[in-house]
Amino acid sequence: MKIALAQINPTVGDFAGNTCLILDFTRRAAKQQADLVVFPELSICGYPPADLLEKSSFLSRARQALDEIAASTTSGPAILCGVALASDGDSSEGKRTRNVAALLSGGKISFIQQKMLLPFYDVFDEQRYFDPGEQQSLAILDGKPLAITICEDAWNDKGFWPRRLYPIDPVDELMRQWATLPDPIAVHPRIILNISASPFCCGKLDLRRNMLAAIARRHLAFVVMVNQVGGNDSLVFDGSSIVVAPSGRVLAQAASFTEDLIFVDTDNYDSSAQTPLAQPDPDDIAVTWQALVLGTRDYVRKCGFSKVLVGLSGGIDSALVAAIAVEALGPENVLGIGMPSEFSSTGSIDDARSLAINLGIQFELVAIHDVFTQYQHALAPIFAGTPFGLAEENLQSRIRGALLMALSNKFGALVLTTGNKSEMSTGYCTLYGDMVGALAVIGDVFKTRIYALSRYANRDREIIPQNTIAKPPSAELRPGQRDIDSLPPYEILDPILEAYVERYCSAEQIHSERTAAGDTIDLTLIRRVLSLVERSEYKRQQAAPILKVTRKSFGNGRRFPIAVKVDV
Repeated sequence: MKIALAQINPTVGDFAGNTCLILDFTRRAAKQQADLVVFPELSICGYPPADLLEKSSFLSRARQALDEIAASTTSGPAILCGVALASDGDSSEGKRTRNVAALLSGGKISFIQQKMLLPFYDVFDEQRYFDPGEQQSLAILDGKPLAITICEDAWNDKGFWPRRLYPIDPVDELMRQWATLPDPIAVHPRIILNISASPFCCGKLDLRRNMLAAIARRHLAFVVMVNQVGGNDSLVFDGSSIVVAPSGRVLAQAASFTEDLIFVDTDNYDSSAQTPLAQPDPDDIAVTWQALVLGTRDYVRKCGFSKVLVGLSGGIDSALVAAIAVEALGPENVLGIGMPSEFSSTGSIDDARSLAINLGIQFELVAIHDVFTQYQHALAPIFAGTPFGLAEENLQSRIRGALLMALSNKFGALVLTTGNKSEMSTGYCTLYGDMVGALAVIGDVFKTRIYALSRYANRDREIIPQNTIAKPPSAELRPGQRDIDSLPPYEILDPILEAYVERYCSAEQIHSERTAAGDTIDLTLIRRVLSLVERSEYKRQQAAPILKVTRKSFGNGRRFPIAVKVDV
C-alpha cells in the first residue's frame, strides 16, 4: 500500500480553510498514485478546540466538512483524517463529543475509530470533552487490514514505559485481533496508523521516535505517525511525521516545523524510490528557535494580525524577541519602540538602535521622562516622606506598557512581551508593565538559554549587538541597577528554577542535586528562590499566553492555586 503522510497546519475552527488544505494535499498525493492519504488528529476542526466542542453548531459544521471530504473520494485515494463528532444516540450519559479517526473511501465514510485513551495531564484536558472509545477494531481498505489509532492510543506501550497511565493498550488489542485474521488477509504487512496532534517540547522528537520504533519492533509492524504542524495559542506542533519499519528503522521522516507531504510504500519499502529521510537538526537550541519562530508566526496570523510591536530596551531579552519576530513575520511587520528614561544608559539606546538597523526594522524613540515626572508630581502628596523605591521603578514599566498599548491600538499591531522564564518564575516582572502584551514569546525560556538563543540568532552575521550580549543584565529602573541586586546569578538561579518549576523537586532534593553537581549553594538561598516562585503565582495567571517549548511551562500545563501557603 502506498501511503501519503499529509502533514498540514490547520487552524482551529476554520472548517473551510482546513477542508481546502485536506483536499489540496489529497490531490497532490493522487498525482503520486497514493492509495491512502493520512492527516493529523482533529485535522478538520483543528487541535485543540477546547470549549468550542460544547457548541452544537461547531459539531454540526465538523460533520458537514467531513461529509464534503468523504464525497471527494469517489475517485482517487482514500483519506484518513481526524474530526470531532457528536456522540451517537440519545443517551443521557457520557460526554457529548467523540474524538474520531474517519476512513473515507468510495465517496462515503467507510470506518470510524473513536479515541480510547484521553490524556488529562500537562496541557491536555481531553477527558473534559470526549467520551472514550470502548473498543478497537481493525479497518479494511481494499481488502487490506489497517490498525488505526489516535495520538495517545499509541502512548501506552508496556514494553517502553516504566509506568503506564492507563490499564489498556489499544495497539496491543489491535495486534491481537490481527493475529486472528483469516488468510489471505492475515498475510498482509501489519500497518499501524497513528494520527496525532502531539505538541513540541525540548526532547520530544527523540522520545516520540524511540517510542514508535519500540512499538514497530514489538509488533513487527509498520508504524505510520502523522503529526500536526503549526502553532495554536501557546502550543507549537512540530510535525516531524514518521514511518518506522518492523525492524525499528526509520523509513521516512517529514520536515519539522513546516507543512510536508511524504510517501511510503509498505510493499516496496526498500526500493530506490523510497522517500529520503529529512534529517532533524540535532542542536536543541536550533530546534527551540524554530519552534519559537513558528509559534510567533502562527499566533499573530491566526489571530488576524500581521504586524507586531516590541519594546526595545537595549537588553538581550527584547533583542531576542525582535529577532524571532523578524524571522517569523518579516522586518516590514516589526516595529521597535525605545522608551528611555533618565536611568537608561546611552549605551542601551545605542544598542537598541543598532539592533533595529541590523534587523532592518523601523525604530522609534518615545522618551518617558516627562510622563514619569508628571506621575510623580501627581503622587507627591501621597508619597511624601517615602524613599524612591519599587513603586517608582514599576511606574516606569507601567508607563512603557501603556505607551505600547496605545501604539498597538493606533496601528493594529500586537505587542510581544519580552520577559523570560527566570523572571516569570521569580516575579521579577511588572504587572501592567513589561507583562503587557498579546504573546509571551520567550516566557518558557530560562535566562541562560536566552544567551544561547541569541548566539544562534547571530549564527550567520551579527544581528544582536555583541555589547547587548556581553553587558550585565539590568532593568535600568534606578541608578546602577543590576539583576543580581535582586536575584542570584542566573547560572545559579536557573538550575534551581528548572528543578522546582519543571520537575517539582523539593528544596532538599535541589540542594542534593546541586551539591552533587559541584555547586556550593546554601539551602537558605534555595528556599528564598522557591518562596519567590510561590508568591508570584498571581502574576503568572495574568500573563500573556506563553509559547511552550519545555516539558513544563507556565499556563494550562502547570496549574496551581494563587491563595495558598506552601512550605518550601
